[in-house]
Amino acid sequence: MIKSQFTLKQLEAFVFVVDIGTFRGAATALGTTQPNVSARIKALEEALGKTILVRDAGSVRLTESGEVLLQKARDVLWAGEALIEEAERQDLIDERLRLGVTELVACSWLREFLRLLKEAYPNLRIELEVDLSVAIDLLLREGKLDLALQTEPFPTQISGTEHLVHENYCWVTVPDIAQHLGAKPALDDLFEYPILTHAKHSLATRSLHQIAEERGLNVGRIAHSNALSACVPMVTEGLGIALLPHALVRSEIKSGALQVIETDWLPDALSFHARYHADRAPLYVQKAVEFAKQAIKQDS
Repeated sequence: MIKSQFTLKQLEAFVFVVDIGTFRGAATALGTTQPNVSARIKALEEALGKTILVRDAGSVRLTESGEVLLQKARDVLWAGEALIEEAERQDLIDERLRLGVTELVACSWLREFLRLLKEAYPNLRIELEVDLSVAIDLLLREGKLDLALQTEPFPTQISGTEHLVHENYCWVTVPDIAQHLGAKPALDDLFEYPILTHAKHSLATRSLHQIAEERGLNVGRIAHSNALSACVPMVTEGLGIALLPHALVRSEIKSGALQVIETDWLPDALSFHARYHADRAPLYVQKAVEFAKQAIKQDS
């Protein structure tokens, strides 16, 4: 066992500058100033007797020594966090979790997920972003999110991806329209009414357009919405027939405000995943994925 020649704050500064790409960004994330970050890295370099970072025309790059030492620095920080977890002092984790979720998550099991997370990490600050999956993917790629709870497909491949749940679609409408359609109508019959559904880029909508074109149906009947939740009041007002994830209209179906239409076509289920940079994420991000799985079970 040796005496420590450097501090965790110095290692944090090193890792955060590398991950974020700038001293200013690292200072913001660490809740300190840019001169403090610079001073910590300088002190670390002096203790190690090596230059680990070089500022180059406004950017930051690792030296050869920095490349070698970066993973060791991460290992020390992870070990420190593991010590806190083992001591059951999660209250000492005074950090932030930049969380990106899709609208369906926000409208279903997000509340339970946040409750479980707050219970486990009382001083963890949640910065929430609710957006389309493609937008969340971009934020994750740019390093602006720590954890994304989103649907396939994923333009960006990252080191941590865990499947969470499949969410089935359903056709729903008000009882009067459902009665007029009769038992098990064909998809063609549904197109007598406006079709309320996802934004155009989603997999379900692409599939809907494809099957409609194959059957010679009027795709002009399809009304797209970036906000899925906006479709719910429209369909409950009798403005058409909606193709929506079942979880979004579960309560309306249970109350009888909407009825499920059994027809001859449905798109593939939505596939939800938790995604994060496993090669650099704190342990509490990995723990958060387990809480997401628990929240889904409790919501189903």
